[in-house]
Amino acid sequence: MTKKIEHFLAEQKPATPCLVMDLDVVSDNYRRLRTAVPRASIYYAVKANPHPSILGVLAKLGSSFDTASVAEIDMALATGVSADKLSYGNTIKKKSDIAAAYARGVKLFAFDSEAELGKIAEAAPGSRVFCRILTSGANADWPLSRKFGCDVEMAKKLLIAAAKCDVVPYGVSFHVGSQQRDPGQWDAAVAEAAWLFRECEENGVTLSMLNMGGGFPTRYRRTVPGMQAYGNAIDESLRKHFGNRIPSEIIVEPGRQMVGSAGIIQTEVVLISKKSADDAKTWVYLDIGKFGGLAETMDEAIQYPITVPEHRTGAPVSVAIAGPTCDSADILYEKADYKLPADLEIGDKLEIKAAGAYTTTYASVAFNGFEPLKTYIV
Repeated sequence: MTKKIEHFLAEQKPATPCLVMDLDVVSDNYRRLRTAVPRASIYYAVKANPHPSILGVLAKLGSSFDTASVAEIDMALATGVSADKLSYGNTIKKKSDIAAAYARGVKLFAFDSEAELGKIAEAAPGSRVFCRILTSGANADWPLSRKFGCDVEMAKKLLIAAAKCDVVPYGVSFHVGSQQRDPGQWDAAVAEAAWLFRECEENGVTLSMLNMGGGFPTRYRRTVPGMQAYGNAIDESLRKHFGNRIPSEIIVEPGRQMVGSAGIIQTEVVLISKKSADDAKTWVYLDIGKFGGLAETMDEAIQYPITVPEHRTGAPVSVAIAGPTCDSADILYEKADYKLPADLEIGDKLEIKAAGAYTTTYASVAFNGFEPLKTYIV
């Protein structure tokens, strides 16, 4: 809880649930990452939180942008950055959307299949393309394996094939999984990328760019290494596997790291109950749930820190925490060891910390008639 957010909540008393973002924290997070990975160009993942004020402050700091749709491209361009600072990083694109991005000046596209490469070559001739490879996602709280990327042998064939299309085979990308708590997880992916660079060169295709994706974490309930630990591990991997031929362009695509710690959701306790007289858990229902912005509590993967009013000092009791909708899937935490004070009451306001990433963008439009999560910027 920053002083700015604390003052805003105390003075404005906004209706709950709401997300309050502190732009100073976003700026600090950008500078911290900039120091940790000085070789890399920073492409903020717009999907993490696309609020115009956040995009605007990052643009002023010099950030480029990773986009996943034409709408996100337009959001990024609205900051005044030029299209050459945008990457269309989604590997699943309609041909019409590729053409729309190309018409806006975007010339950097991701792919991981022959069909996607063909669409880009037809709709965005002359563009630079990079092939995404599979990673295990091990030790990530929110893995991204299987849906995106291809194995390195296929990537080799695709990049060599790209040289024969009307595009420029530019580089390789990977993503080690969102909320990656192990800095060492970049090493195997960098090694595979270095192998691809060498193999492609032997086949007459020179690559120039390595996109190391996101994965940089924010602090939730568990401690994570400092940002410099990630920077050191990445630099060591680059030196080990590329030697003195480190790619001329390195890209990272932070999302959660950039905005997660900058936001707090304030929520109200709607109901406190038990399922039986001897139920070991107390059920606490909030006015926000999975469909209101907390989708990453699926399988209890992302475990947000939750704080209560200072005057609630009762003994901690085990709780299950759920949202307000009439869907049985709308349970945030039942297996995780959450405890809240025994004297918690209906109407109390709780703060869900580190909630600035993947909350407003995951909120449903109006499931059960509940309004989308509202954002305030301080």
